[in-house]
Amino acid sequence: MKEAEIRRLLAANLLCVFTVALTAVVPAFFWPSFTVLGTHLTWLCICSVSVSALNIILHLAFKTNVTPKRSSFAHKISRFLKCCICFFMSCILFHAIIVLYGAPLIESVAETFLFAVLLSTFTTLQCLCMLGPNIQAWIRVFSKNGAMSIWENSLQITTMCSILGAWFGAFPIPLDWDRPWQVWPISCSLGATFGYVAGLIIAPLWIHWNRKQLTYKSR
Repeated sequence: MKEAEIRRLLAANLLCVFTVALTAVVPAFFWPSFTVLGTHLTWLCICSVSVSALNIILHLAFKTNVTPKRSSFAHKISRFLKCCICFFMSCILFHAIIVLYGAPLIESVAETFLFAVLLSTFTTLQCLCMLGPNIQAWIRVFSKNGAMSIWENSLQITTMCSILGAWFGAFPIPLDWDRPWQVWPISCSLGATFGYVAGLIIAPLWIHWNRKQLTYKSR
């Protein structure tokens, strides 16, 4: 395994971490009343858009996609539209799952959907950038020993950490502490964000530590 590839992964992940941090700081310079807690829905939109844009740029720059073969313009447009549909369906699916786990069904619909968009940004978007709308490739990557590159290993770790972070973030909501960050879905979205950031940092470190044991076979 080349150290240069691990360094590229580390650089890309640190850029994502830096972008998430900027979404909590930069908007306050243009909107004095902006805070992550006070204007949480706005922050959810800014964070989702910023992370999405950066991920797309990074995957285009580093060419982490597993299908680098040249294709026609029509095929690229078709692939892009399929990815957009898959991302929207992911948002709907996450929204439904979140409601099944106890989120308000009728009240706070916008809050729940924007939280679903954030989760899709941290998980589904990366899969679409790297694997495209190929469900079989998704199943392979998230199966045991299915990763074919360090980028796919990183995808596994960040996805798992994001979902676990969102799940752990739900624990304080029913407690009677009456804290501002217990309002739905603040703790869950912050948990998902911290989980995503933790996954971005952990992934290259874990890969570097286990680089001698990691072997990738083409399938």
